[in-house]
Amino acid sequence: MLIDGADALKTMAVSLAAARSHVHLTGWHVTPEFALTRDATPVTVRALLADVAARVPVRALIWAGAPLPVLRPWRGDMRRVRDQLTAATGIQCALDARERPMHCHHEKTIVIDDRIAFVGGIDLTSFNGDRWDTPDHRPRGAVGWHDVAARIAGPAVQDVAENFAMRWRAITGEVLPLVTPPSPAGDVELQVVRTVPDGMYRQLPRGDFRILESYLRALRAAQRLIYIENQFLWSPEILTVLRDKLARPPTPDFRMVLVLPAKPDSGGDDTRGQLGTLIQADGDQGRLLACTLYAIGADKDWPVYIHAKVGIVDDAWMTIGSANLNEHSLFNDTEMNLVTHDARLVRQTRIRLWTEHLQRPATEVEGDPAAVVDRLWRPIATEQGERRKRGERLTHRLTTLPGVSRRSGLLKGPLQGLVVDA
Repeated sequence: MLIDGADALKTMAVSLAAARSHVHLTGWHVTPEFALTRDATPVTVRALLADVAARVPVRALIWAGAPLPVLRPWRGDMRRVRDQLTAATGIQCALDARERPMHCHHEKTIVIDDRIAFVGGIDLTSFNGDRWDTPDHRPRGAVGWHDVAARIAGPAVQDVAENFAMRWRAITGEVLPLVTPPSPAGDVELQVVRTVPDGMYRQLPRGDFRILESYLRALRAAQRLIYIENQFLWSPEILTVLRDKLARPPTPDFRMVLVLPAKPDSGGDDTRGQLGTLIQADGDQGRLLACTLYAIGADKDWPVYIHAKVGIVDDAWMTIGSANLNEHSLFNDTEMNLVTHDARLVRQTRIRLWTEHLQRPATEVEGDPAAVVDRLWRPIATEQGERRKRGERLTHRLTTLPGVSRRSGLLKGPLQGLVVDA
């Protein structure tokens, strides 16, 4: 598990530099001059990929951009990205325009030699925000960034590689060699799940919607804890299950913790509206807590943009990947997530995330999750939320999500979600 950009991007750069046969990337956007490392000699995307392409094939498949320049990135922006990547290099870059209207190609994967893969939420870009940030989230004069990805090896890499081959063939016509199943590489059981809209690729005429299926199966089975980090939360299918869990909790100490952006790029009203319905379902029982993060500066507090897509249930199930909890990601965009039932890895990851957000050592957050929510999450977030309401400076990174109440966009959220995202 790779938490936040500093660690994830450096790990990706080191693995890319060691490629022996090929590199295959997918992404929503790429910034050619984006620095993957920030030491004395930063490594940029274009320079690294160009160096690798001098030895082995490097293929990049990126969304072609919005058809009209009123939305960004648009087709012209992405053509310039493609030209910058390929000019005087051996990098092959194709733009995938097989999106539905108002939707995009959103998955973020890297496959190296069909033996290592990266799957997660981190694009190799600074578009709409610098993805490089540390778990300390120190103020940097701009919005901070929280994200999660994973490095995998073993048989699951085949699924990631074959998904790239399917999309690459559909766009370029090139048939890539069959992927040889990698040998086992550990003891973590892993499943690769994806969203592929129906009718988009010949190999999947009915599409693939296993990300939604995995979420629904896990959330319905939740007994004590649902922990979600996501950019958006306005999927009617997901919200129906969450409301039911709050209205009819499976156990007396059931808790639901949501970590969301203070100001999402879009869909803010939809998320606030859906949260209003969750608050009503909770009925002041204290089972629900919606939070966000800020980087505390000397003169100003900067929002930390929550771009991670993490779901954890009962320390027994976890998913991470590129899929937001909206209709875009669950039905209409291309997405890829990883799912595991490895309790040890799930618990370790939750503790790492909670250690970061609560700014406490692991020894203070590794106990019973419900007890930790009541003892640390709620008091810290509530106190900081009250400070914000009084116009005072924050003293802790974690705070309750602003602008949420029983009536916050109660109808606007669900209705706009259906109109914009159907």
